[in-house]
Amino acid sequence: MTTLVITVALFFAMNIGASGAAASMGVAYGAGAIKRRSVALSVCAIGIVGGATLGGGNVIKTMGSGIIPSSVLSLKVILIIFISATTALFLANMMGIPLSTSEVTVGAVVGVGIAYRALYFQNVMFIMLLWIVIPVIAFATALSVGKILGLLKQRINLTSKWQKPLTIFLIVAGFLEAFSAGMNNVANAIGPLVGAGVLSLSHGALLGGAFVALGALVFGKRVIETNGYRITKFSLGEGCAISGTSAGLVIGASLFGIPVPLTQITTSSIIGIGTAKDGFQLWQKDVVTRMIKVWAVSPVFSLVISYSMIKLFLESDLYTLIAIGSVILATLGSGSLIRSIRSQKRTLQDEGSL
Repeated sequence: MTTLVITVALFFAMNIGASGAAASMGVAYGAGAIKRRSVALSVCAIGIVGGATLGGGNVIKTMGSGIIPSSVLSLKVILIIFISATTALFLANMMGIPLSTSEVTVGAVVGVGIAYRALYFQNVMFIMLLWIVIPVIAFATALSVGKILGLLKQRINLTSKWQKPLTIFLIVAGFLEAFSAGMNNVANAIGPLVGAGVLSLSHGALLGGAFVALGALVFGKRVIETNGYRITKFSLGEGCAISGTSAGLVIGASLFGIPVPLTQITTSSIIGIGTAKDGFQLWQKDVVTRMIKVWAVSPVFSLVISYSMIKLFLESDLYTLIAIGSVILATLGSGSLIRSIRSQKRTLQDEGSL
């Protein structure tokens, strides 16, 4: 049973890398600071592992014992949490939407807490409040910086003299954003295991960081394209504002042990820059609308799944739950493989047309 739960957690970690973590380098890639997508994802992977091992402990503790008591986290309960969160996250990955893994994981944990009537309600309310406040701060900050950059462009030439420094700064900012993803998002896969005593904090952070990084490398292509190109276009200076804002806010929240939606913060920053340049009428409205819908539905979706599974399997035979979990994992894993093959086929077709 322990082996199965760890396997599920690591599969979930790979989905985290494919969704939220991969989006962290989308800005540097979209602004042209890093030309090759593979290089951008490699830098992202290094940042994720570094953030998880050096600064991920506080958020891991929150996910392990700050939402529900750690005494509730049996292996059976942890399996339900991961199946619930993975299902919601996988559906978003299939659509190429940079979904917040923090939201689906917290939703799944809250569902367990409601089922057991063991929930730290004030902590949950505070976390949910920050889910609203921090993206708004990111939007306002990026909007203000975007306006300032617009004024500077009218007075000085930012395309020649400042191009190299801005490129270097954006790569560093993108790396810090990936570092912040490691600090914050790895806890979603590892926190319950550490809270239940299945893994130690240090071993869990390293193992989780490695598999989140692996997920970004293998499955992060569509999400990095979404954040890099499909929402709005931006210059090097604007990219610095986006990544710098996102990295600063997420690192700050991580130091206080708060799981926050990294992709939501990054996307809010991108929208702020787009609004500063073009106003509301030129947004890529379809992409933004789809993201908002998924963000709104997914925590509730994972909450309902975890609550229902607790009620269904709380007194059921353990082997029945293992069998059901294995079937779900096999289905999700085959879907990931199909999506990867399709993505590689499209890449080969694109290269062949050049």
